[in-house]
Parts: sequence; C-alpha cells; structure tokens
Amino acid sequence: MSGMIPTERIFFLASWLAIIAGVVMIIGGGWATVFTYQTVAREHITTPPDATIPNTPVLGPFTLHSQADAIRKHVLDTTGGRTYAEMSRDEDRSIWITATTLITALHLGIITYLFAGLIILGGLITAWTGWCLARCAAMLHKEDHEDNH
Repeated sequence: MSGMIPTERIFFLASWLAIIAGVVMIIGGGWATVFTYQTVAREHITTPPDATIPNTPVLGPFTLHSQADAIRKHVLDTTGGRTYAEMSRDEDRSIWITATTLITALHLGIITYLFAGLIILGGLITAWTGWCLARCAAMLHKEDHEDNH
C-alpha cells in the first residue's frame, strides 16, 4: 500500500510528542509548586503554639492544613463553639467571614500543591510512555531492515 506512513514512523512521531508533552507537564508542575511555595512564604505565617504542627513557618501542604485548622479552632473558641450559621443575625458574624476567607486561601494552597504533584506524575508517565514508544519504533525499524536484507 503505497502512500501509507510506516508504522515505525508513527511510533517515532508519537514517542517524541509524548516525551515533549511529558517534559512540558513536569516543568509546569514544578513551576506551580515553586510559585505556590514562594507565594505562601512571602506572607511569613507561623503556626500558633496550639496548632497540630506548632510554631512552624507555613510553607507546604501540611503546615497550610495545620494553620487552617488552628484558625477554625480559634474562631470556634471565640464564638463559643458556634459556626456562622449557628450565630443569630444580630450578632457580629464578620469573624467567620474573615476566617472562612483565610481558611479557603490556605486550602487552595494545599490543592495547588496536590494538583502540581499530579501534573508532575502525569508528565513522568507521559514521558516514560514516549520513551517506550521510541523503543518500539526502534525495534520495528530493526525488524524492517532485517526483513529487507
């Protein structure tokens, strides 16, 4: 069948596309991790003494989670254990609005770290798949040359 692209070329092209995509994903995930770390670090947050990870700079997902839990605990202590919805409308519920904003921002940092990790993992798998396809292309090329000689 003339005019068809040989299988080895398809494998070769697919392998390079996968390797390039994998490398881009690894770089993107690494960038997201560094960006999140730097963004959190510039705030100079330290967990309080009663946090699950006490007196520690907030930089990574575990300290982000510890700080979010500490904020919630402190607000519950301040409001007598009542959440925003449990407080009457004539009470000052702004403490919960502020706390919810801070907790949400901390949780977004955790999600960003997790998502970046998944992107890096996906990039590694994609690049590895590309390498495997390149090996298949090389084997097909070798077989084709052996058959022709």
